[in-house]
Amino acid sequence: MLHNLTLTETLHAQFPVDAALLTHGWEVGRLVMAPEFRSGPEFLKQCLSLALIFLCDNAQVENLHASCSHVLSRLYRRFGFSVLAKEIPLPGTEKTYTVIHGHISQVSNALAPQSPIGQPISYRA
Repeated sequence: MLHNLTLTETLHAQFPVDAALLTHGWEVGRLVMAPEFRSGPEFLKQCLSLALIFLCDNAQVENLHASCSHVLSRLYRRFGFSVLAKEIPLPGTEKTYTVIHGHISQVSNALAPQSPIGQPISYRA
C-alpha cells in the first residue's frame, strides 16, 4: 500500500481512510480459478490461509485491504474483514466496488482452524 499501484489504492483516493489502517498494509489480490476447481467458501478459506502464512513469513503485516463486489464483501466478513466504503466508482468506468479492510489479528483468528471447543488453533507453535 501507499505506492498507488493497486485498484484498492485508486479507490482509497475517493474517500477518507484512517492512516493507521495503512500501516504495514497489504492488498489481498484477485484469486482466479477455473469453475471446475471452485468448491465454495472453505476452499477460499484455505487459499487465504496459505497466502497469509506466506505473507507473514516474508513481510511485516498489520492491515489487509481489498476491493470487491458487494456480494463478495459479505463472504469476506466471514474471514475477519469489514467494509470501509460501498459503491465507490472506478474513475472512467461504470464499475463500482466495495472496499474492505481486516486487521491481521482479526483475519488470522477468522481463518484459523477451530478446536473442538470452538477456540482458534494458532498457525504457529
